Amino acid sequence: MARDPLDRYWMILGGEAEARYLTSKQTMMDVDLRSDTETLWAIHSSAAPSKKSQGEVSLLDLKAELAGRMLSDCTMCERSCHANRACGEAGHCGVLDTRISSEFLHMGEEPELVPSHTIFFSGCTFDCVYCQNYDISTNPVSGMMIPPDLLSKAIEKRAMNDAGKVHQLNLPAASKNVNWVGGDPTSNLAFILRTLSECDVNLPQVWNSNMYLTERTLELLDGAIDVYLTDFKYGNDICAKRLSGIDRYMEVTQRNHQIARAQAEMIIRHLVLPSHLECCTRPILTWIAKNLKEVKVNVMGQYRPAHRAQGFKDISRSIRVSEYESALRIAEELELDLCA
Repeated sequence: MARDPLDRYWMILGGEAEARYLTSKQTMMDVDLRSDTETLWAIHSSAAPSKKSQGEVSLLDLKAELAGRMLSDCTMCERSCHANRACGEAGHCGVLDTRISSEFLHMGEEPELVPSHTIFFSGCTFDCVYCQNYDISTNPVSGMMIPPDLLSKAIEKRAMNDAGKVHQLNLPAASKNVNWVGGDPTSNLAFILRTLSECDVNLPQVWNSNMYLTERTLELLDGAIDVYLTDFKYGNDICAKRLSGIDRYMEVTQRNHQIARAQAEMIIRHLVLPSHLECCTRPILTWIAKNLKEVKVNVMGQYRPAHRAQGFKDISRSIRVSEYESALRIAEELELDLCA
């Protein structure tokens, strides 16, 4: 019998396993957080999550400290702007103080995740001309500033109950996970880790991202994230540059998918673009089949020409039913494990 790609995720929800951030929070270390950055990175790189008490600083606190230091010379995403965000210098994403555009129980995610406590951040590392969340991705100063301790309380509350439409849909009145999204969550790494350091609820943590992270950022996420919910957009660098303003897309995204899969479980989203079956959809799905094992794949057919898409002839229309059916057929021929 094939292993469920989300086996550990289900174990956390069943109380048979512990969310990784909790293990990192309980891993106590003998480290001085006032040490120089190079020393702290060396200690972090050699640390292994366990529940053995060896000091007064947790591995999660060390991760948060290192993420905070990255703000003064930002290399969280592969644009590597080196902006001093701690002193008010914005990089390409424009994110300075973390702003949250919304947080709620999302009923429209993959069935495996619903209901998902989604936390939407303003700002993004990409410039997608067809972004369906462009109102928040292109406006990093929109939204609310919520302190980590208050957000942690909201996370714990939604893990227990939630008012609203949940009961009407005959779904559990509690979140199944915390879903860090945007825009993109990468620019808000320090804030996210500080928030988790305030939490105690045993909920899977989902990193919902375009996966244009640096290896250092992925290193800090290791031991904090349970499921990578990735967005694999393009099958070549030309489309990535033209439609999202991204360099080295294939190199970075393929590398990061392999690193992230070695760390945690994974659901890969691919939004089928009109006219991009052969240049993007087929190469992406073929690469996944060859290089990643035990992952869920969601072939998405809800593309619509939002934001500035009307200015690009190939994506200025919705996808045809025949295009989506062809994408599904490719996935099935490759024997990918599709989301329910």
